[in-house]
Amino acid sequence: MLLAVSVPAKPETSMYWRREFHGKADQIRLVRAFAAHLLPDSPSLDDVLLVLDELAVNAVRHTRSGHDGGRFTVEISMDVAGVIVYVTDQGGPDEPHLRNITELAEGGRGLLTVEALATTWSCIGDAQGRTVRATFPRER
Repeated sequence: MLLAVSVPAKPETSMYWRREFHGKADQIRLVRAFAAHLLPDSPSLDDVLLVLDELAVNAVRHTRSGHDGGRFTVEISMDVAGVIVYVTDQGGPDEPHLRNITELAEGGRGLLTVEALATTWSCIGDAQGRTVRATFPRER
């Protein structure tokens, strides 16, 4: 059996991975496993996993990605500056936004978690599809 592993030729070489997931809740653990396998030595791994978890849950719960046959995509890039993750969904009627801490009940903390853990984050797109991007430094 032949096993292929991504190994950069030089430490400063950029790496990029992309994977599509079914828009179902049971896929969230696969998103975390995907990132954990690719970034085992990243000092930001715990933060990356928590942010990816939140973004994937949001894609499944709040967009058309969570409907029958829906899908979402996770992209991860790593270079000398750090790690960038992207979660692209199939869009939905509501615009992602940070909630005021006083508005929170049982849910609604996802983007506050992203805001707290990522160095930067942004969202682009519209009701047809959105991508949320979060960055993490190479060094803590």
